[in-house]
Amino acid sequence: MQASATFCDSSSRYGLVTRFLHWGMAVLFAWQFTSVGARIFAEDSPFDQFMWATHKPVGALLMLLIVLRTIWAALNFSRRPASVSAAASIGHKLMYVLMFAVPLIGLIRQYGSGREFSPFGLPLMDGFEGGRIHWMVDLGGNFHGLLGLVLLASIVGHIVAAVWHARSSETTVLPRMVG
Repeated sequence: MQASATFCDSSSRYGLVTRFLHWGMAVLFAWQFTSVGARIFAEDSPFDQFMWATHKPVGALLMLLIVLRTIWAALNFSRRPASVSAAASIGHKLMYVLMFAVPLIGLIRQYGSGREFSPFGLPLMDGFEGGRIHWMVDLGGNFHGLLGLVLLASIVGHIVAAVWHARSSETTVLPRMVG
């Protein structure tokens, strides 16, 4: 019974699966934002070439993880710790939407380009002959980066709020996710 309690979420803390998904995705998002930073600030450098080559495969992995994370959150919904405020609840929902939308839009753009996509050597999309599907490519061009910046801002806000709550004596938010 105890192993199940640590594996699943409870009203006082998040379980092992939730924490693994949270921190694993945090590392991967840091990787993604670093790859974009390398693209902007060190274009054509060996660091940029290495990092940028990983951007799409890591984005596809993040898409898979957010789907798994959403399913896991739904399965644990009645057991999860309560939100500390309406603002925290809205912020988390916004992050979930953005964590889903940003890689989805990237995948739509990839498909619309007509090029094959095999992240980590696993065939995900076959390429196709003919022209691009312009609305798909334009959707990605117009919104993938923009929503990625909004996601970055929401993540920074999330971190600031977690640190602020950790320093205040009114809540014990951080230990719920740290372990």
